Amino acid sequence: MVKTKKTSTRRGLILLAFSAFIALGLPDGLLGVGWPSIRSDFSIPLDSMGMILFTATIGYLTASFLNGKLISQFGVGGVLAGSCLLTGFTLIGYSASPSWWLMVGLGLFAGLGAGAIDAGLNTYVAANFHEGLMQWLHASYGIGVTLSPLIMTFAISSLNSWRLGYDIVGGFQILLGISFLFTLPLWKNDKKPDDTGENKKLTDYKTSYMETFKQSRVWFSFLLFFIYCGAEVSLGAWAFTLLTESRGIEPTIAGLLTGSYWAFFTIGRFSAGLYTRRIKLDTLMYISILLAMAGVTLLWVNISDTLSLIGIGLTGLAIAPIFPGFMSGTVTRVHPRFAANTIGMEMSAAGIGSAAGPALIGVLAKNISLEVIPPGLFLMFTLLLVLYAYVVISGRQTSVQSSINLEISNTEQPPAISPEG
Repeated sequence: MVKTKKTSTRRGLILLAFSAFIALGLPDGLLGVGWPSIRSDFSIPLDSMGMILFTATIGYLTASFLNGKLISQFGVGGVLAGSCLLTGFTLIGYSASPSWWLMVGLGLFAGLGAGAIDAGLNTYVAANFHEGLMQWLHASYGIGVTLSPLIMTFAISSLNSWRLGYDIVGGFQILLGISFLFTLPLWKNDKKPDDTGENKKLTDYKTSYMETFKQSRVWFSFLLFFIYCGAEVSLGAWAFTLLTESRGIEPTIAGLLTGSYWAFFTIGRFSAGLYTRRIKLDTLMYISILLAMAGVTLLWVNISDTLSLIGIGLTGLAIAPIFPGFMSGTVTRVHPRFAANTIGMEMSAAGIGSAAGPALIGVLAKNISLEVIPPGLFLMFTLLLVLYAYVVISGRQTSVQSSINLEISNTEQPPAISPEG
């Protein structure tokens, strides 16, 4: 009976986690479709979108970076409930905004909510579930990103208002936040962690950031996410421009080629959830990075449009498991007591890399040529491969050395003397 109850609770939490990641993806696709209508309403220039993206990024980085502290203070359930409610009311605030500058200011709170949901869920899943579930969790984000443009398109074409698109998604976020509030006890551990740390989960630790900053392997994790996200977003952002402006491919075909990147990416995420239990995580990461390098090489050599299509699709399929795999591997790269803080830093690195990577590629493309994009991506994936190999090998050496030291310590310990009498 108790086992059945625990199984039901676990399934319920998994369902909530999937819903939360779908909700995380929903706001991300609204702005792109709604932008022409928003611009028209507020009479603002085309490039004004950067303002709201900037404030949202600041909020996202802040919440991600403070992930460990927020979880130790409010618990995973409390963080998820608060962040979903904050995001929901912010989106409704977008809808009610009488001025563009108020909407820009609200972007900070939208970023805070998204960053807290993202980092909080990643921490919880890394602490409690297997790698396959982490892959599916991130795939569910793709469902949200896919649905949101459709929601906004429906709001504009059928309801004649971009504001109602934000209302619909905001309402869903609030309902999800209320669900988290009602299920707060379920997110708590059944056992109280002991002081020895043997039964602690990474969400139980209350480690300071000053301690975390002193761990070199924490910064290696930061770099892994920075480089990876820079590469992932760069190809998605620049593929269409490369194909149309540099290679003269028709926009419709280029759109299909670019779309294949995200299509194969989503397929790869769902597929990875099936085979992660059969393949070691390190092996999967090596294969993924090497296949990504092969994909961008096909795009680089530019023998034919068909090979370019294969290259883009292969890259999207190959990189799909990397982000969730890196996230699941956090607990093996760093000591569990630093893991929650590290995951927050990793999410911050992801945000910074997602902005810095495409920006750097753009500067190089402007000053050299658009054809610098494929070799630039190849270099990023090469750096990622080298860094990941170093982290894995150095981690194994550290583990071996620790085992040797423990054996020596046990050998040198004097035998216990039985009491006389």
